[in-house]
Amino acid sequence: MLVENALRFLSLADANVRFVLLGSLLIGATGGLLGSFAVLRRRSLVGDALAHAALPGVALAYLWTGSKALPVLLTGAAISGVLGVLVMQFIINFTRVKADSAIGIVLSVFFGVGIVLLTHVQRVGTGNQSGLDKFLFGQAASLVDDDLRVMSVLAGLIILAVALFFKEFKALIFDADFLQTLGYSARWTDALLMGLIALTVIVGLQAVGVVLIAAMLITPAVAARFWTEQLHKMVLLAAAFGGLSGVVGTFISALVPRVPTGPVMVLIATLCFVVSALFAPRRGVLARWRRLRHNSRRESQQHFLRACVELQEKLATSRPLAVEELAIEMGLPPDRVKHLGRQLADKRLVSQQDGRFALTALGTEEGLFVVKSHRLWEHYLYYRAILDADHVDRPADEVEHLLTPEIIAQLEDILQREQGLDPAQIVNIHGTGSHYRRGGRE
Repeated sequence: MLVENALRFLSLADANVRFVLLGSLLIGATGGLLGSFAVLRRRSLVGDALAHAALPGVALAYLWTGSKALPVLLTGAAISGVLGVLVMQFIINFTRVKADSAIGIVLSVFFGVGIVLLTHVQRVGTGNQSGLDKFLFGQAASLVDDDLRVMSVLAGLIILAVALFFKEFKALIFDADFLQTLGYSARWTDALLMGLIALTVIVGLQAVGVVLIAAMLITPAVAARFWTEQLHKMVLLAAAFGGLSGVVGTFISALVPRVPTGPVMVLIATLCFVVSALFAPRRGVLARWRRLRHNSRRESQQHFLRACVELQEKLATSRPLAVEELAIEMGLPPDRVKHLGRQLADKRLVSQQDGRFALTALGTEEGLFVVKSHRLWEHYLYYRAILDADHVDRPADEVEHLLTPEIIAQLEDILQREQGLDPAQIVNIHGTGSHYRRGGRE
């Protein structure tokens, strides 16, 4: 049965399969496209409010005309959705109610009115056969040729508008004041963006439904955000994730009878989000964990090198150092110190002999740089009166791993010019050893 359904889907011989597939693809792609702007504009829940605000319009359009034609119902949804946005803007602009509360009020009130009207529709005349309840959870399988034409026209208008006003939307998101200086009205640009989001919601109402359409706006866009820092790439990726969700959702729905397409599309979009959140190369959880682990290891190794240099200063000798000596200096267990020593030996920064560690020429150079970074930053904090001498150690311990040779040169110049200190003679400001911070920082 599954094989037959799969072959039937892949052949695209069934007109209903073609309608559902193309409709789901359009909904997913346009949802991801506009969702990118909604997420970056911090209007993610506006789409949810618009979807719920559209429900009364669908019911009223049916009661007024008695027609279930998609253009009629979507016109009612558009009017009701725009009214919801106007009410929401009125509450935000003329009351002390915050935006999130205004969205919650509009969402709940309009949805409540919609449910009441749908209940009334089911009780009058042939209302029980109207099928308007499908707008709650969506029914992609009910799409027909005429519905697809309407959705295609609306999707085309959305894509055209985004292409024409992409730069204006980008400026609105990142610097609305700059947009004003170019002669554009931020208010009207924002209104156009909200109108396109409303149009996107309306496109997906029949297939995905009022309850789930917000997920098709938000989830692909959030998934795309993990992969890139550039807006145009994020928009394209979000559209791709949304389109993929539509295609795969339709395929799974075709394989398994009576599984609705809309909820499966949302689940596939959520899977894209989970994969992106875990495996994105720079912003993903695993990438972040690897950076923290790398930073923690690098800091611990630099602490080892610094401990070797400072111990040699105290002992006035360059002899190999025992693990126990280093453990006391660093405040770490001997096993941990031994493990760090082996790691540095692999990098040829230290040599190991008879259970003792000695710095190589390369290790000495690296260790001296870390010590210098630490002490210069301590002196800078103290002489600039940022912190007292007994409070500068920990901040310097954190910053020493981040200082570059260029920053070191600037610190030397400042201390020499302002305080008359010879950078070559910078010593431990405390006169004794200091503590070593554990853990990693990005």
